[in-house]
Amino acid sequence: MGFSISNAALRLVSGAFVLNSGISKLNLPAEHAAGLQEMAQRAIPQVSKLAPEQFGKYLSYSEIGIGALVLAPFIPSRLAGLALGAFSGGLLATYLKSPGMTEADGIRPTAAGTPLAKDFWLAGIAVALLFHRKGAVRSS
Repeated sequence: MGFSISNAALRLVSGAFVLNSGISKLNLPAEHAAGLQEMAQRAIPQVSKLAPEQFGKYLSYSEIGIGALVLAPFIPSRLAGLALGAFSGGLLATYLKSPGMTEADGIRPTAAGTPLAKDFWLAGIAVALLFHRKGAVRSS
């Protein structure tokens, strides 16, 4: 497992962002957790079976775990990319299925959807981590 400055930069930015997001949700008020749960159940209906407080804790713990995994230098970049990709895929599904988040084209964010549209860059980072090839520079 070699060291890549480009992968390290991608992992530092995305991992710190997700980790901070999870830490900030540790003491999530029940009404805020219920709002996040309502959005999440559009993409993942099974979350409706949880109590809002339980959902908030699980969301917080999963974000902390994924952020820490992405930041950990001993975790292979492809594995970090896979975890980040699964997480960002769920976030993107929530964004795309929430009413009022996108323009009529179904992709571009409305003013309300802009904070959620950032999940596209997390998905892009995941793809970069998954498909980065060591020594891929070739001369013609």
